Formats: sequence, C-alpha cells, structure tokens
Amino acid sequence: MYNYDSFDRDLVQARVDQFRDQVARRLGGELSEDEFVPLRLQNGVYLQRHAYMLRVAIPYGTLSSDQLRALARIANDFDRGYGHFTTRQNIQFNWVKLEQVPDILQFLASRDMHAIQTSGNCVRNITTEPFAGVALDEVVDPRPLAEIMRQWSTVNPEFLFLPRKFKIAISSSEYDRAAVRSHDIGLYLYRGDEGEMLLRVMVGGGLGRTPILNQVVCEALPWKHLLTYIEAILRVYNRYGRRDNKYKSRIKILVKALGIDAFAKEVDKEWQQIRNSSAELTMDEYSRVASYFSAAPYERLDAIDMEYGAWLARDESFSVWVGNNTRNHKVPGYASVVLSTKPGAIAPPGDVTGTQMQAIADLADQYGFGEIRVTHEQNLVLPDIRKRDLYALWNLLKPLNLATPNIGLLTDVIACPGGDFCTLANTRSLPLAKAVQERFEDLDYLHDIGSVSLNISGCMNACGHHHIGNIGILGVNKNDEEFFQVTIGGDQGKDSRIGKIIGKAFRAEEVPEIIEVILDTYLDYREDEEPFVDTVHRIGLAPFKERVYPTKTIGPTRS
Repeated sequence: MYNYDSFDRDLVQARVDQFRDQVARRLGGELSEDEFVPLRLQNGVYLQRHAYMLRVAIPYGTLSSDQLRALARIANDFDRGYGHFTTRQNIQFNWVKLEQVPDILQFLASRDMHAIQTSGNCVRNITTEPFAGVALDEVVDPRPLAEIMRQWSTVNPEFLFLPRKFKIAISSSEYDRAAVRSHDIGLYLYRGDEGEMLLRVMVGGGLGRTPILNQVVCEALPWKHLLTYIEAILRVYNRYGRRDNKYKSRIKILVKALGIDAFAKEVDKEWQQIRNSSAELTMDEYSRVASYFSAAPYERLDAIDMEYGAWLARDESFSVWVGNNTRNHKVPGYASVVLSTKPGAIAPPGDVTGTQMQAIADLADQYGFGEIRVTHEQNLVLPDIRKRDLYALWNLLKPLNLATPNIGLLTDVIACPGGDFCTLANTRSLPLAKAVQERFEDLDYLHDIGSVSLNISGCMNACGHHHIGNIGILGVNKNDEEFFQVTIGGDQGKDSRIGKIIGKAFRAEEVPEIIEVILDTYLDYREDEEPFVDTVHRIGLAPFKERVYPTKTIGPTRS
C-alpha cells in the first residue's frame, strides 16, 4: 500500500496546524459558527444532532494494521468505543468534542492519515473496489491511478470550491464492485488491443434527490491523459454548474441539461488547451506510484489444500461461511475474506468497536500481510489469507461477531446513520435495519432466497444508496411521522439500474412484512436459481404490487 513521503506529511501537518488555530478562534469567540462552517467541513468535521462528527479519509478503502489500531484508539479514547464505516470507504466518529479534534488530527497525521476533503464542495475520497490487486477477474490494478488522483486532487486550489461535492470511482474488474455508475465521474480501466491501458470515462452520475447513472463521455482515453481530462471535466463543471440552488448543483444536472454530446464537446474544447501540459502522466510517475502496490510476499502454495478441504467437508457451518464470505484470489492457495459488520440486531450496519478493530489488525498481521480493506457495503476485508488458515481464522472471528455468513444476502444491509445522528435525515434508518435483521435472522431462509441487496437511506440525500439496492428503502416525513418508500429492481455493477417505486409509503412497523411479501412473490415467480433482480426485470412490478397492496391488511405471517 502507498506510504506517505515528506511532501504528504508536510501538507497534512500544515493543515493540522491551521485547523488547530481555527478551532481555538472558534472556541474563543473570534469566529462565528457561520464563519467556521466552511473551515470545519474542509477538515471533515460536521455538527450533527447530538455532537460533532469527524469523518476520516481512507483512500480507496485501504488501511494498514497500524492505521486500524490508530482508529481503534480514537474510538476508545475520543469517542464512545466504536466507529462507523461508510459507503465511501471512510470512517466516521459520531461523538467527538470540538476542542479535541485538533489532537485527533495530529494523532492521525502521525499515522499517515487525515480528514482532508471528506466533506465540502470538493473532490471527495477516491474509491475503488475492495479486492483491487488481488481479484481473480481484475484486468489491471486500479490503485496506482486512484492514488495519483488522490495526490492531484488533495488541496488542489482550483477545485476546492466546486458548485457541489464531487465523487470519483475507478474499477478494473469484470464485475464492478465499486458502484462506478453512480458517481460524478466513473472510470473503467481496461487494456486495448495492443495491451495499452485505456479508460472508459463516464460522467454525470449521482443518487440523492435526482438519481441518475453516468454516461460515457470518452470511450478510450489513454491513461496518461487521466488528470488532464478530469481537469477539463471539472473546469467545465466549475464554470457552468449551478450555484443558486444546491438541489440542482451536482454535475448530473448540468449533464442532463446540456445533453451528453454537448457536454462532451465542452470538455473536449477545454481539454485541447491543457492536454499537453505538465499534468500529463509519464511512465516514470506511474511506475513510482505503482511500486508501492507491488505484490505481497506470497508463498508458493497448491491451489488445493488437503487440510482446508477436509474442514470444508467436516464442518458445514464453516463451509457455508467460506461460500458466502470469501472471494477467489489471483494467487493459488489464497483467498480474500470479508468480515461482516452486520451480525444482526446486536449492532448497526457498519459499526465496528475499538476492540474489534484492534483484533482485526492483529489478525491481519497474524494471517495476512498487515492490510485491511473497506467495502462499499460497509464491511471489512482481509485481502490475502492462505486457504489453510481459513478455519483457524473463522474460529477467531466468531467470538468477535465478525463471522456472520451473510455477505450479499438480505441482512447484509447498507444503512446510513439516519435520524439518530444526522440533522439532514427525515427518519431513523438504524431501528428499521434492526427490525429487518430481527425478522430475517434465519440463515437457512436467507440462503434459500440467495443474493438480495437491501439499502436504507434516512432521507433523499441517499447516503444508503437505496436507489441501487435490489430492494431500496427511503425514509420520508409525513406530517411529522416516519414513513418509508420501497423501490425494487435497483442494482449496482456495469449494468446498474435505478430501482422503481412500488407504491405509497409504509409505516416503519410495516416494512419488514412488506419485504417478506416481496420476497415470497419472488420465490413464487423465479425460474430455477434466477436472482431476485433478474426476476423483477423479467416479470415487472405488477405481480409485486398486487401482493403488497391487495386490501392492505398488515400483520405477522411467519411463526
């Protein structure tokens, strides 16, 4: 993984010192809250419902074991013993005290971490898939280009005050595991006919109040032009993006208003002026950054390990966990392990305690190469585990409540913090997530259903990405009461789809049963092992509506 150099450390330290002074002036009354807001947002500090929240950047979702231990210490010493991992691969601490934030940032800086640009109208954390570099279906490791974009965009003065926040994701695998289509800029890295690295550049995606999937603006961009082309896009957005209405200020609105062809012409016009500038990437620069992502010191192992195979045959629970929570690795004899942060009703999705973080860091050192990844789905990954060690690791994960075999199943819920914390939320997401997990705790039933993603957002800002969940739940306020709107048919990946609303909203206590009715309808109509989302698109919404809205009598149906 990438290691900071002196330039990185000097830049982060300067920001820590600057913010320490700004906090002192705010606490001393020299700065009003209105004056302080843009300053704290540039450093990832939000004022939420009950306390300040600090969002820490985890570039492209990668942590060292020492960095995870640092996050554990922050959770235990400065918060209430836990942190919340987000859909943008960052971590949030919900109970920090403003006067302590400079000390937290200083501690982060000592571990080569920061909170810069985790908020504000700027280029946010660059994301990619959690199995980058090890995925069996990967074409090219996207992390070097993600890191180059991180360096370029951090405190870039031209793009610190955009019309609205800006999100970039890059993927280079057969299956997109980074929700690339829902980003302001989405990048697919692939190889051309001559083996050269090319980028499919898509622009204008975003969820929230107006969910839109991005569109191709350049099909085959040579990799060396990555920064200049993105800069051209940002310049066009900076010039023409709306600043009079925050609900219409995202780049997706601009692209929709102009049309993708007209927008592409504007970008090309801008790009012609800067494409041969010093920002054009060189192979030397690419190699310098890529050297930090060289392969780990893997052992030469057989693809089939007899002891591992014996445990698979002997222990059904272990076999189920392996089937759900491990992923194929490009190196024979290894696997990637997904640690579920969704053990059921006992913990909110994405919440990990300081004790768990410390234990995960120790396990990453003991069984891997000291590296941890954060997923878009709010889970954690140990990317390099020998198959022969999986049984021992599984037994150590169980008492930590990190071995629930539900990755990709209904209870692998994505949920924002909602109204329990966020001042923007209309409704509380976490109690609903808990109710769903309680109702569907039967793992045999979940495995019978198969892969179904459930995403919950507490408001139209869609931090839970409900639009691209197979089943999406959106909290809405009706006369100061919590109601929840249901969509089905959404999906992430290269063939992303926006889910469709099935009808009028439900009270919170009705939602778990409505989900069960939807699932029972799916089971009645599916063909062979057809996934839920495929059934929805084959038969349409009508059969689901007929079951959900008969004469609407809601009550428990499962014993």
